[in-house]
Amino acid sequence: MTATDPTGLSPASRRSVQLSSSDQSAWIVRDEVDGGWVLQIGGVEQSHVDLADPTRLVHEYLRRMGNVLDQVWPARAPISIAHLGGGALTLARYVQATRPGSPQLVIEIERELPTLVTTALPMPRGTDLQLVIGDAREELAALTDRTFDAIVLDVFSGDATPGHLAGRDFFEEALGRLERNGLLLVNVGDDAGQRFVTSQVRELEQATAERGLSGVWTLTHAPLLTTPADGNMVLLAGGALSSPQVEQWRAAWKAAGPHPAAVLDPVETNRVFARTDRRRR
Repeated sequence: MTATDPTGLSPASRRSVQLSSSDQSAWIVRDEVDGGWVLQIGGVEQSHVDLADPTRLVHEYLRRMGNVLDQVWPARAPISIAHLGGGALTLARYVQATRPGSPQLVIEIERELPTLVTTALPMPRGTDLQLVIGDAREELAALTDRTFDAIVLDVFSGDATPGHLAGRDFFEEALGRLERNGLLLVNVGDDAGQRFVTSQVRELEQATAERGLSGVWTLTHAPLLTTPADGNMVLLAGGALSSPQVEQWRAAWKAAGPHPAAVLDPVETNRVFARTDRRRR
């Protein structure tokens, strides 16, 4: 299959590849508004990269994730982090910029994507990045001798999400690969009605209970909690959230935005999504 250029840009300003797993076209195109670069897959924007300033996170959910990492560990301290789903490696670039020398693992199912991304948009100098091609669940399970300070799950796309990456069993497995004070960060994108994110909260709540953890935190655009529109929510779980500093972190996460921001603790998360459950019936 031949990729069709959706951009109208000159050959010198674009890169593309056909992805074998999804059979979709991936493009790296210039953002003519802000001078950054955009990864499009199937004509839909997936990632944004600012090569001049990797700490600039344009997508709201990534900015919230960056804020979380900034608070949970001391500034500039390296952390071990696994990214399940690579995209344009935006968060990996952020981690290298803010925590130089952090050992990072990326598991990406699209074999051609990392080469496209790193050729068109080179990683910051000194990045310690291991790339594994394959299914996120299978490859994470195969790393039997490794645990991580943080695991980021960013493979969700509403109803298209692979079922084996969206259930309690997988969340339990991911939580089990964390250090004692580690953190799982899950990006959940959903359509209006928020059926999928509601199910994800319930599955992750069950997984945290099985692991003896405190529950699920939620970071999102505040209006999404009162109007079930489409959008992204970041779910957090892990031993790090039992820290006595968690309320201090919460205040910092909310203050950092993007605004209007909402940060829900486990009790509030349970209550909000119980209400969403009732609206669906």
